[in-house]
Amino acid sequence: MNALITGGGGFIGSALARELKKMGFTITIFCRGDYPELKSMGAKIKRGDISDRGAVSDACEKIDIVFHVAAKAGMWGSYKDYFNTNVTGTENIVNACRRNRIKWLVFTSSASVVFDGKEIRGGDESLPYPGSPVSYYTGTKALAEQCVLNADTESMRTIALRPHIVIGPGDRHLLPRLLDRAGKGNLKQVGNGNNIVDLTYIDNVVKAHICAARAIMDKPDTSGRPYFISNGEPIQLWEVINTILEGAGMDRVRSSIPAGSAYFFSLIAESTYRILKINKEPILTRFLVHELSKSHWFNTSSARNLLGYCPEISNNESIKRTIDWLQRK
Repeated sequence: MNALITGGGGFIGSALARELKKMGFTITIFCRGDYPELKSMGAKIKRGDISDRGAVSDACEKIDIVFHVAAKAGMWGSYKDYFNTNVTGTENIVNACRRNRIKWLVFTSSASVVFDGKEIRGGDESLPYPGSPVSYYTGTKALAEQCVLNADTESMRTIALRPHIVIGPGDRHLLPRLLDRAGKGNLKQVGNGNNIVDLTYIDNVVKAHICAARAIMDKPDTSGRPYFISNGEPIQLWEVINTILEGAGMDRVRSSIPAGSAYFFSLIAESTYRILKINKEPILTRFLVHELSKSHWFNTSSARNLLGYCPEISNNESIKRTIDWLQRK
């Protein structure tokens, strides 16, 4: 079977590519860069920008299933950039799938599409999209998810996965940012440190994608829906951060700042950076303050019951493997 992975050079995309290759899929990667390690395992690389309709359409030729992983992540940047990648890019994928009569589309969404800055404890897929998104990323990912799910038909089945706080070897976003800030003395605990979150190990994320693909192929009633994905073991965020810092040979976070003060500071920082047109990300953004101070964990029973998803890697093993990887770097 021929599979296209958009963003196949990224953290999730590359891990998914390796697993699909082991399963016997013929892999095509659509990405902006060049990835010799993916070429060496037999993947075909098609370079282009996800917002380029023609390039996307060309990449989808002779493809049976698309895993749309590509996205502009992060917490800072222009709305135009987020929209072009996350929304226009997803529209291009959906339209290319239709033109090429592709039967299955698996979209990598995010649990944060329903995050409105308030605490979420055990939320399920009935949670609504916020009227006022907490960031350009969450807002545009929500629009992209709706585009994919609204495209679901008998001839093209679609599904959206919502993993939350993905960790593991190969992470180029979350852990490097935390370690960099800690190393510079810029990392403070936001809030009282009791907030509970979900983690999702990279291997569990990959397994969820495989389960989703099988489900929409074999069980039509599973398509057209989003599914929360995690390790299924809510845990204190700051204990995880400190354990990883110690494992990387760094000190635990000793200082803290009240969540209210941090939010006020982030609001001032964001306004200043936008007025002065500073491209660099502020030390604190409102989205980051919410993420670091609020509880946000989810009910994954829909994925378990309908997709057959069962996480194989526990929180403890996830953290251990992540630390082992950091120590080898």
